[in-house]
Amino acid sequence: MLFAWPAAAQQTCDSLTRLKLPHTSITSAVSAPEGRNVPAHCDVQAVTRPTSDSDIKFELWMPLGGWNGKYEQVGNGGWAGSLPAGSFAEPLRRGYAVAGTDDGHTGGGADWAVGHPEKLIDFGYRALHETRLQSVAIINAFYGRNTSRNYFVGCSDGGREALMEAQRFADDFDGIIAGAPANNWTHLLALALSIEQALMDDPASTIPQSKLPIIQKSSVEQCDALDGVKDGLIEDPRACHPKLAPITCKGADSPGCLTKPQVAALEKIYSGPVNPRTGARIHPGFAPGTEAVAGTWSDWLIPGNPRGAPAAFGFANTFYLQAVYENLKTDFRTLNLDSDVAWGDQKAAALNSTNPDLRPFRDRGGKLIQYHGWGDAAIPAQDSIDYYEAAKAFLAKYPDGRTPSHGDLADFYRLFLVPGMSHCGGGLGPNVFGNGSDAPGARDDPERDLLTALDRWVEKGVAPDHFIGTGKSVTDPGNVLTRPLCAYPKVAHYKGSGDPNDAASFSCYPAN
Repeated sequence: MLFAWPAAAQQTCDSLTRLKLPHTSITSAVSAPEGRNVPAHCDVQAVTRPTSDSDIKFELWMPLGGWNGKYEQVGNGGWAGSLPAGSFAEPLRRGYAVAGTDDGHTGGGADWAVGHPEKLIDFGYRALHETRLQSVAIINAFYGRNTSRNYFVGCSDGGREALMEAQRFADDFDGIIAGAPANNWTHLLALALSIEQALMDDPASTIPQSKLPIIQKSSVEQCDALDGVKDGLIEDPRACHPKLAPITCKGADSPGCLTKPQVAALEKIYSGPVNPRTGARIHPGFAPGTEAVAGTWSDWLIPGNPRGAPAAFGFANTFYLQAVYENLKTDFRTLNLDSDVAWGDQKAAALNSTNPDLRPFRDRGGKLIQYHGWGDAAIPAQDSIDYYEAAKAFLAKYPDGRTPSHGDLADFYRLFLVPGMSHCGGGLGPNVFGNGSDAPGARDDPERDLLTALDRWVEKGVAPDHFIGTGKSVTDPGNVLTRPLCAYPKVAHYKGSGDPNDAASFSCYPAN
């Protein structure tokens, strides 16, 4: 149902520059005409300064016709540093007012954090909350009525932001979509540091990119059939523990095998780092099965890409050299996985959204959908499982809340793991289900579209127990593949007959 407010109750777009808001200035408000795939809208740009060191920019688009009464805030990626207006068009086409922030700084690194502790907090969470408060106030003034529902949608750093909102600001959003969240930020970048050291400390340990197909082929051959069918996808890599002896060189190094130092480095990528003093796991490692897929390990983890150094190494270096030690002379080889990780946890605690206590969000009726691709080479999917399990354990131990019926975690929080999918999308298999602003699919089908499913869950109380993901068949790329994406802890398993490219040939079962 679309809301149509009386014209007398509304402000014009250009008059919004005179709107008085706490510590906030609206720098621009213009009516943008309908363009290619973008409806006519009021484009508002503003800056909010809740502290003397803050300079948080945000942008808000409001439909000039056909507003559905709802607000969507979109998340950022990486270190943020720019307005995510590239993600505004799709929500606007759906009738949402939509906004996003630069998280309080400009630029893709972390040099802005040197000497500016308040900016680290702005990036961590303050910019998100301020953008929500100020945007909703502007929307209310423009349309003459409050928003009926408020949603947050983000992936990667945006997924971290999504969980941050659920944990710190339970009243901000009615529904949240958290994709591939970098919520354990400080330990994720310790993982990246550990891989950089494993591969780069000794040149003999560096795995050439040309050997990635050997690794993937071996992983898939050993684990492909675990879900009942050989289709080039490992449904649940947790059950896959590929033996590395078959790809270990028996003698001298050669293109068709890995040397022992290279195998040792590969094992560290799979297992993730541990504290050398306590033995405690710092962060899970990466799953097998998509090592050679374009844009995964070759871009994120393994040196030798002609486009530049692995992205994970860049994040690790900017985090420790700029945000933590504020000293560009620090060398990654001198950092250790005990005291330096502990100092990073302390210095950048504002960046982590790992608090398992979601009771305030639950008690106000919030709904949370989280998804993660098993082929993600930026953020291991196991980390999403670890957070979900931590929230489940916390709720079981501390069930008390404001509502008479405490319920189960799945009553308000669902997690979906996607076989083969890379970071936020792409990769192999059923990687399209309404994720991403340009994702095709059935926009109004809650079985195939994240936001539609979230809206139905919030409005009608119907929780998604699966999605239907769409992609290309791995074994026959000319054919379309569909596959059920089951709510964790269930996984899809082949029924034993039927087209393996058809979702109807699979059912959701508890994982083995």
